[in-house]
Amino acid sequence: MLSTLNHDIVQEKIISDARHRIVIVGGGAGGLELATHLGDRLDEKGQAHVVLVDRAATHLWKPLLHEVAAGSMDANEHQLEYVAQARWHHFEFQQGEFIDLDRARKVITVAAVNDEEDVEILPQREIAYDTLVLAIGSVTSFFGVPGAARHAIAVDTVTEAERFRRRLIAACMRAQNRIGEPAGQKNGRPMVNIVIIGGGATGVELSAELRGTAQVLGAYGLHHLDPRRDIRITIVETGPRILPPLPERIANETASLLKKLDIDVLTGEKVTQVQKHMVLTAGGKRLPADLTVWAGGIEVPKVLADVGLPVNKQGQVIVSQTLQTIIDRDIFAFGDCASCPWPEKGKSVPPRAQAAHQQAGFMYQALRRRLGGKPLPVFEFHDHGSLVSLGRYETIGHLMGKFIGRTVLVEGTLARLLYASLYRQHMVALHGIMRMLLDTLAQWLRRKTTPRVKLH
Repeated sequence: MLSTLNHDIVQEKIISDARHRIVIVGGGAGGLELATHLGDRLDEKGQAHVVLVDRAATHLWKPLLHEVAAGSMDANEHQLEYVAQARWHHFEFQQGEFIDLDRARKVITVAAVNDEEDVEILPQREIAYDTLVLAIGSVTSFFGVPGAARHAIAVDTVTEAERFRRRLIAACMRAQNRIGEPAGQKNGRPMVNIVIIGGGATGVELSAELRGTAQVLGAYGLHHLDPRRDIRITIVETGPRILPPLPERIANETASLLKKLDIDVLTGEKVTQVQKHMVLTAGGKRLPADLTVWAGGIEVPKVLADVGLPVNKQGQVIVSQTLQTIIDRDIFAFGDCASCPWPEKGKSVPPRAQAAHQQAGFMYQALRRRLGGKPLPVFEFHDHGSLVSLGRYETIGHLMGKFIGRTVLVEGTLARLLYASLYRQHMVALHGIMRMLLDTLAQWLRRKTTPRVKLH
């Protein structure tokens, strides 16, 4: 099978015309980086026409959403307009949700776009392609838990993160003024109860950011609650420990740090129902909740299966090591929405940000070779480790790689610098080193003249 695949790779010779159309669906970190690089290198020189499609009008690096939700980051200062990026880097942007694919005609269908008043501003339309790249990422999965979709907030978009932040401030102010019926009280004092369902990186990082936000809100007099005693934060994890993808040592270290922050961690508890002000578990626990966050898992949008592409049980498109779909060599997929072989481990490449970043770089080189009629390379994933940020309190993680030869635990200042560098690498990929440095300076100056959290 492998020899046949290699033979097919070598035999593939595609000579493009001057306007070979590369359509990239999904403007997440990987998709936007790929469109930017291809636009700069190919579209500007007339070697290809690059089109980026996304349902949103703006881009925000997804790992920052928990900071937006906690109010420690203003999304408006970090969002990037796709139209502006397209203008600066010589590609075309089309807003709309990907809803259909016609492989025979080589066109995709993009849904109409409505404004906030539900008035259509862009019609449903078809976009032709010569090469299609799918990078639509993943969305929150509620796993059919009753009441979860209705009563829990999934911090998956900027809109959801901003909605949670506003509800957090409102809950604190209501508790302070004893307006309405609080979800729970302790020693006769009003309390704000926040339940985070899911003990992965998103849930853990959000919990620490929220603890910091509570302290800052109190310092500004927005409420007079004791940030440790009157704001209770609970993480509920189905598995035996938090951070299941990371080494157990890091999970234990993180759990100890959360305990010091007065964040309750319940492991081995499966959520069975989410009510308006209560979370129920299979173990019989009834957790009061003014705010419930769902960080319990992800799934791939069902559109990929609906349009006839081969998918696995998780809904990911099955691709070869060239990132081409196994039924159509003109269609590529990468990131969370793709199931790519990882032969060294005998499984698929994990759906993580570093994998999408590596695959975006690979796709840039692979598509250039494809347009030049050269054989495609094979993608090899290199796991460089993971980092978990607990806001201003701590950062912890582990590094891996050939240059180390083993797994190394990192924490403190070094870990914080490494974590911050991940976003800076993304900024460099989109804007170059000089603009990244200027943006970093501007953010530092802004922090000196604004509150540490968004107060409204």
